[in-house]
Amino acid sequence: MHNYKYISLFKNVSLDDVNKVGSKNASLGELYNKLAPKGINIPDGFVITTDAYWAFLDSDNIRNKLNQILNKLDRKEFSNLNIIGNACRTLIMNVPLPESLSDEIIAASKHLNSKYRSDIQLAVRSSAAFKNLPYASFAGQQESYLNIESEEELLHACIACYASLFTNRAIKYREENNFNHLEVGLSIGVQKMVRSDKACAGIAFTFDPETGFNDVVTIRGSWGLGENVVKGNITADEFILYKPALKSNKKAILSKYLGAKQKTMTYVIPTKESALSLETKTINLNTDKEKQEQYVLTHTEIEKLGNWSAQIEEHYQSAMDIEWAKDGVDDEIYIVQARPTTRYIEEPKVTHFSDYKLLKEGNILIEGIKVGNKIISGKARILKSPAEIDLLQAGEILVTHHTNPDWDPVLRKALAIITDRGGITSHAAIIANETGSVAVVSTGNATNVIEDGQEITVSAASAKKGVVYEGLLEWNAKEIVLSDVKLPRTKVMLMLSDPSQAFKLSFLPNKGVGLLRLEFIFANSIKIHPMALVNFKSIKNLEVKQQIEELTTQFENKEAYFIEKLSQSVATIAAAFYPKEVLVRMSDFKTNEYANMIGGKQFEPKEENPMLGWRGASRYYSEGYKEAFRLECEAMKLVRDEMGFTNVKLMIPFCRTPKEAGKVLKIMEEYGLKQGENALEIYLMAEVPSNVILAEEFAQLFDGFSIGSNDLTQLSLGVERDSVVLSDLFDAENEAIKRSIKDLINKAHDSSILVGLCGQAAGDSSEFADLLIRLGIDSITFSPDNIIKGIETINRVESYLKQGVKS
Repeated sequence: MHNYKYISLFKNVSLDDVNKVGSKNASLGELYNKLAPKGINIPDGFVITTDAYWAFLDSDNIRNKLNQILNKLDRKEFSNLNIIGNACRTLIMNVPLPESLSDEIIAASKHLNSKYRSDIQLAVRSSAAFKNLPYASFAGQQESYLNIESEEELLHACIACYASLFTNRAIKYREENNFNHLEVGLSIGVQKMVRSDKACAGIAFTFDPETGFNDVVTIRGSWGLGENVVKGNITADEFILYKPALKSNKKAILSKYLGAKQKTMTYVIPTKESALSLETKTINLNTDKEKQEQYVLTHTEIEKLGNWSAQIEEHYQSAMDIEWAKDGVDDEIYIVQARPTTRYIEEPKVTHFSDYKLLKEGNILIEGIKVGNKIISGKARILKSPAEIDLLQAGEILVTHHTNPDWDPVLRKALAIITDRGGITSHAAIIANETGSVAVVSTGNATNVIEDGQEITVSAASAKKGVVYEGLLEWNAKEIVLSDVKLPRTKVMLMLSDPSQAFKLSFLPNKGVGLLRLEFIFANSIKIHPMALVNFKSIKNLEVKQQIEELTTQFENKEAYFIEKLSQSVATIAAAFYPKEVLVRMSDFKTNEYANMIGGKQFEPKEENPMLGWRGASRYYSEGYKEAFRLECEAMKLVRDEMGFTNVKLMIPFCRTPKEAGKVLKIMEEYGLKQGENALEIYLMAEVPSNVILAEEFAQLFDGFSIGSNDLTQLSLGVERDSVVLSDLFDAENEAIKRSIKDLINKAHDSSILVGLCGQAAGDSSEFADLLIRLGIDSITFSPDNIIKGIETINRVESYLKQGVKS
């Protein structure tokens, strides 16, 4: 065994060695020693310690020469940063490594080759370390070099790593954080290269990177090398897993998103002349359409990677940022990096909630993926490269094609960020998240649509998209300190439809979800009429059939597409609020709304008044829909029984008679949803006058009532809820509605079952909420934008009632 002075093998490295090997390499050694024995694949390697770097600086008077160059830096405006950085890097690249160090590096690489009994390629990664602050973060500032094959290339890559300590962004970062440039050392990790160029690679977070919700693992990946994912050059596949389900061996995948994966980064075979030109050894190719339509990981691989991520987090006792790669030669997945993230560790994830609203919308210039939830107005500044930083003035909005770590100083200066390319994990998105800024990325052509110097408004306040408007629009923001909000005795619950908002909204004060409408999921996630999936072979319209084929390309069984989409959407919301209850209202589209789904026209009749037609409970047992309802039931059974979300309760809408209720409960039992089994509770959406009149009979069949004030008002007053002509007559506070609600609450309580309200009325009117509290309602469900106002009203009324006075 070689007696090394400057090198430590992975088996001899742990987190205790961070001073000598830097945090990144210390983590690699820790992973190899502590987690590889537990079955997590970690490629072996060795570390060139910071002692080697200090020895290198002392050779050929490099330290003094660097000092002389850096003393000329313009530390106020950084006007000569590019010149200084180039001078430092050129100096280092022109000095060979000390012979004793070169000999050790070559000996260690031969030892690694012998372990794998073949000529392997190497990954060479930089890891910076500050003498007085070993855990200081220098993430993304130094370079890594992949697919290193020869001894000559390896030595050259090591020198290039040393030079990368003086990139422009690294120099500026140290200046801004008062680090002495020559007290920051560099170690180099040399590791067996995982041939992800022949397979896939990506990143994983042991939390939701958008909100900090920590009960999930978020995995993103694409074909080829992982750089496209790390830098946000493509739209990656994304998989979200529920950590408690992983630990209890339940089905854990909450969502699967098929990204476009537009590019595949791979290696080019170097010529003799280019062998040492490390930066030219990769190429980004267009991804074949067939590969774009495939997930990069199988179901088993997703869960394996999720389990590994959870184990790594448990070992480090910290939220983790992980890089993974799949080897196309041995078909195995490997963890190639794992580091504790500085986000969401020392402070609470959400301390306040800001409600941003545009007071008036304007002309939309461009849309894209949103980051943050703010609205920002200012002047657009189009930049082509980070070298143009001086063109960006304070308070301006950066517009550019895409970004990478070289843009760090620019991004931190910008008021908001807009890019043509890049997804939610792109560099621009990550910086916007870290700085609490706002970004709209992946717009396609913002740099062509927006003019340099144009006044614009950037909004990330909508549920799904980021929008850039023309001009300086008016908006406001209400900031709520969540720690100041006290929940009342009456259960305050949330009304939700969009799974993508669940993690963020879970931080609002609440007692669960009082109404989860499936219609949003049907329209936005599933898109296809469920009967068109059940009867796919009999679809008459060839264009419709082609649309269904394109959406369900991952599924041989078309029904499985529906079940997976619905179950994962509901499970995402159930996970966000677990163990608080989530009341899922089974589908309540009207015939005209179902007809608008793909393939829907073939299965839906035309009705004169769909609002009073074939909807809700009446569909579930009818020949024209019951097979579709079977799919709904199978999805809910999967969520509750196989994924473990027993906090999910079900609710039947628009149920006209007790006889009809009996039919629905019977068919649900046939489809595996037996009331009381595995603690299943089934509620009635009380929205038809007969529900109030016959409340005692309905109470014998259901576990609770939830009042739907909109339909109850419509049917009690004979006023169509969507009628513009009769809008003045539509009043949920009409005396008839108040009496109906009072009767229902009294009858429910006499029958010893709970009753809540999930209509819009309580959020729109504090007087109406006041009435409900005085009538003794058990819960009120509010939309997210009304819940704080609702809590304030309930607390006020409960306080008055406790004192025995009127509000």
